[in-house]
Amino acid sequence: MDYFVTAFDGIRTLTPLAVMIRAVVAVIVGGIIGLERGMKNRPAGLRTHMLVCLGACAIMMTNQYVYQCFHTGDPVRLGAQVISGIGFLGAGTIIVTRHNQIKGLTTAAGLWASACIGLSIGLGLYEIAFIGALMVFLVLTTLHEMDYRMRRNTRVVEVYVELNKKTALGDFLRNIRALGIEPSGIQLEHDEMTGNTLAFVVTLKGSKPHSHNNTLAAVRGMKGVTYVEEL
Repeated sequence: MDYFVTAFDGIRTLTPLAVMIRAVVAVIVGGIIGLERGMKNRPAGLRTHMLVCLGACAIMMTNQYVYQCFHTGDPVRLGAQVISGIGFLGAGTIIVTRHNQIKGLTTAAGLWASACIGLSIGLGLYEIAFIGALMVFLVLTTLHEMDYRMRRNTRVVEVYVELNKKTALGDFLRNIRALGIEPSGIQLEHDEMTGNTLAFVVTLKGSKPHSHNNTLAAVRGMKGVTYVEEL
């Protein structure tokens, strides 16, 4: 570690060259994180993560400049405001669908991590920045499939169901229990209770871990069910 500290000493001091290097590194690192989000067509992609990382870097360099030149103030005060303020931007990427699904949490967390890494770059902590960016990129890419498999094979699945109004909700519940699946948390969709359809969201819990596809197939095959969608 001492070797790396010595090697970076020349660009840790705030000079015009250091400012340029830090800005370029912030754009590159922010781009690495945003690339994965952009490829998945998420609300905040490549450019957003670049700008967040660069902005956080600029704030930290400004704070360092004030502290070094005027010998006053808290050297991390502006950085603290970035950490709390980035929550407003992250909240903008989180949406709740009409079926009460929450989407965008991973993107919001990525923006927050990008801002934190930008702060470390702005302070000249390149080691933390590169290692942190690598870890974030690996979490977003390599662990996505693992997360998907875990969620697909849990005992609990939340589904949106549309029933023909000729079929009573009680009949549906009895039939689903007969398959060894326990329903709970039923939420009627009042906007959809028109025409010949009764729509609702229900949480289904199986007696043992199983594929969600099997559960959906079982529900689709039930009498009176006209539409099923996993949430």
